[in-house]
Amino acid sequence: MSQNLPAIVVILPLVTAFFVFFSAWWVKRAGYVLVIVALAGCGALSVWILTAVITDGPIHYWLGGWEPPWGIEYRIDHLNAMMLVLISLLSLITAAHSKESVERELPDKTALFWSLYLLFVTGLLGICITADLFNLFVLLEVSALSGYALIAMGEDRSLYASVRYILLGTIGASFYLLGVGCLYIATGSLNMADLGQLLPDLYQSKTILIGFSFIMTGLGIKIALFPLHGWLPDAYAYAPSAVSAVIAPLMTKVMAYALIRVMFTVFQPDFSISVTHVTDVMVWFGTVAILFGAVMALSQSDFKRMLSYVIIAEIGFIVGGIGVANTIAFKGAVFHILNDAIMVACLFLVAAQIMYRTGGHRIDDFKGMFSTMPTTAVIFSVGALAVIGVPPTCGFFSKWYLLLGGIQAHQWGFVAALLLCTLINVALFFRVFDKALYVHGQDTGGAHAGIPGNPHPSGVPLSMLIPAGVLAAAIILVGIFNQVIVDEVIRYTVPSGF
Repeated sequence: MSQNLPAIVVILPLVTAFFVFFSAWWVKRAGYVLVIVALAGCGALSVWILTAVITDGPIHYWLGGWEPPWGIEYRIDHLNAMMLVLISLLSLITAAHSKESVERELPDKTALFWSLYLLFVTGLLGICITADLFNLFVLLEVSALSGYALIAMGEDRSLYASVRYILLGTIGASFYLLGVGCLYIATGSLNMADLGQLLPDLYQSKTILIGFSFIMTGLGIKIALFPLHGWLPDAYAYAPSAVSAVIAPLMTKVMAYALIRVMFTVFQPDFSISVTHVTDVMVWFGTVAILFGAVMALSQSDFKRMLSYVIIAEIGFIVGGIGVANTIAFKGAVFHILNDAIMVACLFLVAAQIMYRTGGHRIDDFKGMFSTMPTTAVIFSVGALAVIGVPPTCGFFSKWYLLLGGIQAHQWGFVAALLLCTLINVALFFRVFDKALYVHGQDTGGAHAGIPGNPHPSGVPLSMLIPAGVLAAAIILVGIFNQVIVDEVIRYTVPSGF
């Protein structure tokens, strides 16, 4: 049964997306129920898949029964099994949180929103499951196109942000596709494992080198690695609250997964480390991204925009950790993909709650949060401390691995950037804490504290507080059980050449 799960986990949200769209013609609220059921099913299947991989090893599925490399293969190992669980559960929690905000911000587009939401999740799940480079491109476009449409539903400048994202995203996808074309010309294969066997004899081929360069550039744009990050701040800042909460934590992390998969499955580790020395370049790009993102975040007055630059810095952590190219730093990079997704999702849910209560998401809108929105304030505190890297939150442990890996590799610039970014994050979030602790002269009732049917005095319904609380608890639990996660999953993701 477990051998068929890879296909089911992609088909379930895909098929449900069409039912959700057409359900609005009969029962408008039925669409949301279908979304929750589909995502809960994906979550259960993903946990089942991860358990099967831990117990029995990688799972292979051949679409239509066609044997690879002629047919498309779905292959799941520890790395993408972890990603499936992350995508499924995070999208489920975000969907549960977003019902009220979607109905308030997009009252006439709820069916379209949830249909696109499921298509976006389908694309992300497919990117992580597929073992075929061209199929990855197709699924990349499924997630990208639905993401463009979701972002365009937002505030006044969201259409401009979406168009910019489309232009840069199309350029990134084109680079990726050109690179895949080069590899196919040289080898006649698109299967990742097959390419991993064929490419070592062709490492000196100019076609292969150009193809690798194109793929890395395309994924660099998609991951928003500085200086290819131009699309990200506006897209995440002006998107609807529910859209930011799912795209911001997941899109760049899935692209980081794709980067790892290309570098260390399609190509062997020695190609990136010894032949092209691309890992050396990645360390410095990651270092600059950390410093740029941290400094730019410090200069923002809009909370969502501030978080967008925090993401750019966190991408630098991941890319730099991969570039350090030793076991401990790689574990830290993979662990940070998981941790950063949870931390960022938690903080964007807080932004959604502030937006729901005050109608804005500027840092000034946090004024008096500890007195007027105490539960939200606690959730924010957990997320902020995790980004800073305070134990026992999960953010501390992945950063600790990255720091130790950088020291072991004598990458002192990367180590210094990690430490400096931590200090900047302290200043960054304590600026928000200062606003949140303000108690004099504000309206303690809040803009929406008296909304009908809302029993919570903070003006934020329990349907929003509970999912955000679950993420805050996950931040602490992942930190406490960090060694179990590393021993059972992450250590198996380290390439054999490290």
